[in-house]
Amino acid sequence: MALHAVSPAAASSLPRALSGRLPQRAGCGCLAKQSVLMSSSANFTRLQVGTVGFVSRPLVLRHLDKRAVLAHATIEEIEAEKSIIEDQAKEKMEKAIETVQSNFDTVRTGRANPAMFDRIEVEYYGTPVNLKSIAQISTPDATSLLIQPYDKSSLKLIEKTIVAANLGVSTSNDGEIIRATVPPLTSDRRKELAKTVAKLAEDGKVAIRNIRRDAIKAYDKLQKEKKLSEDNVKDLSADLQKVTDEYMKKIESIQKQKEQELMKI
Repeated sequence: MALHAVSPAAASSLPRALSGRLPQRAGCGCLAKQSVLMSSSANFTRLQVGTVGFVSRPLVLRHLDKRAVLAHATIEEIEAEKSIIEDQAKEKMEKAIETVQSNFDTVRTGRANPAMFDRIEVEYYGTPVNLKSIAQISTPDATSLLIQPYDKSSLKLIEKTIVAANLGVSTSNDGEIIRATVPPLTSDRRKELAKTVAKLAEDGKVAIRNIRRDAIKAYDKLQKEKKLSEDNVKDLSADLQKVTDEYMKKIESIQKQKEQELMKI
């Protein structure tokens, strides 16, 4: 049976287990076998390293790197970020509640209330100023308001401004003070005012939602900066939603209170 020499290229393609079975030529069989083994082993090693490197870099190493970065924020740091953003959101929501209450106060009920004039501005010497800054307002009884200007020359201007504000009050001027009489509300008028209150309440809720949205954006920004993980942001957003729900209930509470005032005879 004739023996055939195996070329190094052919030997390198053989599995390691078969390389030991290669036929040997006299005089150089051992060297040929060692060459095949070394060549095969070297190529297998290169293949193995190349495969691990290709798979591990995008799928394993980067994943581990990402986890390491996201794990950088400690519990204390997360709580600190939460405290800052949530406290700012609460402060803004409190102001939104105050605005809603102030708007409700301008909606007249069956009783005289100086808050009805909170938003009235008078063109005083060419400058718009709040009525309360240039006149004293009092309530002598449940259906009347007295407006006494500090400057009597502005009496007619103030009366004209009150009438133009269309607050549903009738006015009279005796040259010293202005008397504004609050007539009783009709059933239809109460319903109209209730719709106004509902609209003001909804405006307040929109403001609360916008504040929540801005706070969520602040959390998302920290996630992009690798200071918070996606799970951190989800947890913090859930806590913020609870705060939002509390302020929504506050608006609903003062809305209900205002509607009850409107419906009183």
